[in-house]
Amino acid sequence: MTVILGIESSCDETAAAIIMNGKLLANVVVEQEVHKKWGGVVPELASRAHQQNIVPVIDQTLALAGIKANDIDGVAFTRGPGLLGSLLVGASFAKAFALALGKPLLEVNHMQAHILSHFIEDSIKRDRPEFPFLCLTVSGGHTQLVRVDDFKTFSIIGQTIDDAAGETFDKTAKILGLPYPGGPLVDKLAKEGNSKAFKFPIAQIPGMDFSFSGLKTAILYFVRDELKKDSTFLEKQMANICASVQYTIVKTLLDRVEMAMKQTGINQIALAGGVSANTELRASIQELGKKNNWSVFIPPIEYCTDNAAMIAMNGYLKFLENNFVGQNIAPSARLQL
Repeated sequence: MTVILGIESSCDETAAAIIMNGKLLANVVVEQEVHKKWGGVVPELASRAHQQNIVPVIDQTLALAGIKANDIDGVAFTRGPGLLGSLLVGASFAKAFALALGKPLLEVNHMQAHILSHFIEDSIKRDRPEFPFLCLTVSGGHTQLVRVDDFKTFSIIGQTIDDAAGETFDKTAKILGLPYPGGPLVDKLAKEGNSKAFKFPIAQIPGMDFSFSGLKTAILYFVRDELKKDSTFLEKQMANICASVQYTIVKTLLDRVEMAMKQTGINQIALAGGVSANTELRASIQELGKKNNWSVFIPPIEYCTDNAAMIAMNGYLKFLENNFVGQNIAPSARLQL
C-alpha cells in the first residue's frame, strides 16, 4: 500500500489530496474569496490566505480519506510554476510535514500535473490516453501544445508568445465590467449570444505558437469606441460580445491543434488546465475529433482547475521510481515543463 499526500498552492486555491495505490481517496480545494474585491489575484493576499487555509485543508483531507498522518508514505507538493509567495507556503509546509514524519519529499511541476490528471483513478471509469498523445494545456497563465511520450517525457511544440487564453478570458471580462473570476461568466453569457455577431482578429503566428495580446487590445478598443456612440451598448450586446470573443479564442486554439495533429501524425488529443472547463472548448474539440477520427480526452471539471489530486497523482508516479528530493529544494516561480 502506497499513500501519497499532495499539496497544491501555486496561485489562489489551497488544496490537498490523498491517493492510495493510484486511486483518489480525498480531494479538498478551498478557493480564496479575497481577490474578488480587487478584480484579480493579489499575490501578497494569496500567500496570507494559504497560510490561514493550509492546516485546516490538510486536516480535512486526512479525515475524509480516513488516513492518519503516520500512514502517509510520501509528501508531494507543487514546486512551480506559480506565484512565489504562494508556492513557498505549500513547499514549506510539505518540507516540514515530511521531515516530522520521516517521509520522502516529492516535487511536482504544476503543468505536468495538469497533463497527468488524465490518469487519476476515482470512482468513475474513464478512458485514458495512450502514449504518445498531444495535450492542449490552457490556463490563466499558460497556453501550450505538448507532446507526451510517457509519464516523464514532455515536449512543447507550441505555446503562447504573450498572453494566455485564460488571461484573455479574464481580461475581457474585466473590460466588460464583469466580476472576477470572469472566464466562467464569459462562458455562461456566451450561451445566450450570437458568436458571429462581431468579428475579432485571429493572430497569424508562424508555426504552432499562439498569440492573444492583439485580441485583447482589439476588444478594448472595440468596446471603448462603441460606448462612445451608445452608452448602453454593453447592456444590449453583452451576450453577443462574450459569444464572439469565446468563438475567436476557441477557434485560435483548435486551428493550432488541427495543425499539430496533422504534422505529428498523432490521433489522440487531451485537454488540461482551467480553461478546459470552458463548455465551448469542450464541445468544439469533441466535434473536431469526430470530424478527424481522433480520440479526444477531456478531464472532469474538478480536475480542470487547480487541484491537489493531480499533484498527488504525479507524486505517486515519482514515488514508484524513488524520485525523491531533499530538504534543500526550493520553489521556482518560472519552472519549465
